[in-house]
Amino acid sequence: MTFKDLGIVEPILKALNKKGYLHPTPIQEQAIPILLKGKDLMGCAQTGTGKTAAFAIPIIQHIYNSKQNDRRSNKIKALIVTPTRELAIQIFDNFKIYGENTNIKCNVIFGGVKQHAQTASLKQGVDVLVATPGRLLDLMNQGFISLRDIEYFVLDEADQMLDMGFIHDIKKILAKLPQKRQSLFFSATMPKSIVELSRKILGDFDTVTIKPEQATAEKVEQAIYFIHKKAKIKLLIHLLETQSVDSTLVFSRTKHGANKIVKLLVKAGISSAAIHGNKSQTARVKALEGFKEGKIKVLVATDIAARGIDIDELALVVNYDLPNVSETYVHRIGRTGRAKASGVAVSFCDQEERAYLRDIEKLIKQKIQVIADHPFVDFKDDSLQSNEKLGQYSKPKKSFNKNRNSRNRNNNNKSNSNNNHKKRSHSNSRNR
Repeated sequence: MTFKDLGIVEPILKALNKKGYLHPTPIQEQAIPILLKGKDLMGCAQTGTGKTAAFAIPIIQHIYNSKQNDRRSNKIKALIVTPTRELAIQIFDNFKIYGENTNIKCNVIFGGVKQHAQTASLKQGVDVLVATPGRLLDLMNQGFISLRDIEYFVLDEADQMLDMGFIHDIKKILAKLPQKRQSLFFSATMPKSIVELSRKILGDFDTVTIKPEQATAEKVEQAIYFIHKKAKIKLLIHLLETQSVDSTLVFSRTKHGANKIVKLLVKAGISSAAIHGNKSQTARVKALEGFKEGKIKVLVATDIAARGIDIDELALVVNYDLPNVSETYVHRIGRTGRAKASGVAVSFCDQEERAYLRDIEKLIKQKIQVIADHPFVDFKDDSLQSNEKLGQYSKPKKSFNKNRNSRNRNNNNKSNSNNNHKKRSHSNSRNR
């Protein structure tokens, strides 16, 4: 199957060939024919499966064909709403690439920067607008944007949209859209809340689901290190210093954790930067560009910020903290196995994260290789006087109970000895 077989027009085919894209990915092969027919679509697929092209190519083709008959209209015809600035920029860049041989005008708007440049560009006319919810509503309220001519609406990364608290913003946007439109709804996961939201957006729709679990697990070489929580940074520095890796993406569960990791890596002489929601847009763009250009060796990110990171040749992904949602693990490691590429992903697992690991292995239906031989396998937290040996799933319960019973007997013997000593002392005292 080639893109030409899907009925893609020549200007778009030329742009795809220039990028070396000849054969569609599974989601592109399934979604593009549906969208070219004008039907609504609900797609369940993670970033890295090629889903941006799956909706961008049909939208560009529809608008290209319509503009052949009406070249004067500069009203916004397509709106793509996505949760993060990085993802908005990535989608915008893709639209520019696929539509470079057409006369379609694209624009992107997001918060965190002054609006003047964005509003000035909007006044020049826009066919396709990519936006984050907050800035979109802000400019709508100011009168810079009208949605009454929208023909194609895409809600991307819907699960993250809800997680970030954008549900009310989305409802406000939906209320301003024309009833007659083609709607596309994409989410990496499909919990009940997402399904309910999709029903408010879609009309008569088809569904395309790309199961990433096995495919990602097969493409990406995975390994797990059992490690004490306080020794994680030591292990990370060790791996970065001993492995020949040009680019590493490290996932932290929290923004504070990401900042702390970067601080300690820089202290160890390893060039690194953090990217998360508390960083300014300028800082985020600078970090991402530095990482792509090789000036920064390690990029530490939270899950939400990482949704917009699109790097073709990412050498290594490190799960510094295991995610508590199993699907997030698949999403993370897929960063180093983009499209048909393979990759390497390693994870650090402390005692409190063992349950997360079991859920992840259940989801991907395989056991992750354990690296039991590393310098910090016997790390002890002196402040807690921990004698637990890390690097194994757990101590056998029998052995643990035996040791605990032994300690109890020793404590009881000690207690009895003390009591007998007190009794003798009391007796001698009375005798005196």
